[in-house]
Amino acid sequence: MTWDLPPDVWHVSSYSANNAHCVEVALSADAVGVRDTKDRRGGTLVLAPESWSAFVGRVKDGGCDRV
Repeated sequence: MTWDLPPDVWHVSSYSANNAHCVEVALSADAVGVRDTKDRRGGTLVLAPESWSAFVGRVKDGGCDRV
């Protein structure tokens, strides 16, 4: 699936400031895109909004302590 969005839709996490390990997220009503800031053409992981919400909730709860 190709998911081309305008550059202004992508947001870099504030936790990524001055860090070489940055990700960008793009939110829409139908999907959430995640990509590597250093390799924007390398591909985009596209998730259902419900899956993204579940992931973020688990991270906030401390359930994702390993990469």
